[in-house]
Amino acid sequence: MPPKVRELIAQLERAGFINRDGKGSHRNFVHPRVSKPVTIAGHLSDDAKEYQLRAVKSAIEESRK
Repeated sequence: MPPKVRELIAQLERAGFINRDGKGSHRNFVHPRVSKPVTIAGHLSDDAKEYQLRAVKSAIEESRK
């Protein structure tokens, strides 16, 4: 079973990302060491999509460099 959108958001926040807000159900997370913002779409209880999992993992890895 895929993780929920709320779990991805929690991972980003633990890694030091800041929510810049967005429109509707979109949220933009930024980090000083990451070149692009990470956009997470969906309601908190929605299942996360595979591309969202990849984007979060990639951004967290980039923030650790």
